[in-house]
Amino acid sequence: MTTDTAHLAERIDRAVNDVYAYVSDPANLATWAPGLGSTVEQVEGVWYVRSEGLGRARVDFAPRNGFGVLDHVVTLESGETFLNPLRVVPYGEGSEIVFSVRRQPGVSDEEFARDTGAVAADLARLKEILERGR
Repeated sequence: MTTDTAHLAERIDRAVNDVYAYVSDPANLATWAPGLGSTVEQVEGVWYVRSEGLGRARVDFAPRNGFGVLDHVVTLESGETFLNPLRVVPYGEGSEIVFSVRRQPGVSDEEFARDTGAVAADLARLKEILERGR
């Protein structure tokens, strides 16, 4: 059972469809979310990321949809799974992306702060990448 959730958001000066298309493509993960995986590979239709901290992990995104839902499940080699709620929604002429970071049982305040800081940095990187590409 989770014990806390931090909702982190970043406004992006790009259309929702552009943000959704970029984020929903697992091939882009290493570019905007290198903490999750420094390398990304697809094997027989399944996406995997590899990082020093997680090892090899499977990443499964929600099916493509018109609601901006980009939820994804990360499955570690141990079989442990983590649901990561992620949404992109219209915000004026652009969009806002919201990632819900859930604190797992036993995670210290310092570890949770490190996790939320890493996600905030990933979202800022995503904003930079997508706004630079206009």
